[in-house]
Amino acid sequence: MKSGGAIYAMLLAGQTVAASALFWIVFPWFRYVVTHIGEENQLTLSQHLAIMTFAALLHGFYWARLRWVPVVAPCQNVVLAHLCSFASRVSFFFGGALFSTLFFRHLPELEALPSFGRLALNLFEIATVLFALFCYSQDLDRLAKALEEPQHSGS
Repeated sequence: MKSGGAIYAMLLAGQTVAASALFWIVFPWFRYVVTHIGEENQLTLSQHLAIMTFAALLHGFYWARLRWVPVVAPCQNVVLAHLCSFASRVSFFFGGALFSTLFFRHLPELEALPSFGRLALNLFEIATVLFALFCYSQDLDRLAKALEEPQHSGS
């Protein structure tokens, strides 16, 4: 079980690094969109590639963990469980704010909509990132539940 715990910790750490990198890349662009409503601001190709790479890594770590590695709580601690649950919610706040800003505030203010192909690609990218953040928040919730549950002897 110790090796399972180490693998679990590495996969969760990988998810955390990927989610942090996504935030690091997307936050400056998001800030620009919020402060310049209706102005088109395209990400560079390297930014798009980095976003999709980190989203793919986040998905890869999540689905590998879900498929092959059980959640391993290093201890039982209600305070730590609450902190993980809180981190789960916070990790998805940004995704919700990004979605809300783009679709309910920014998009209607654009003078001209992007081409259908660009719009479809952007929607795919946003959906991929949002789903990756959702999956990460699910894993943090699972860890929180495992931290809160009492250990059973003999299992």
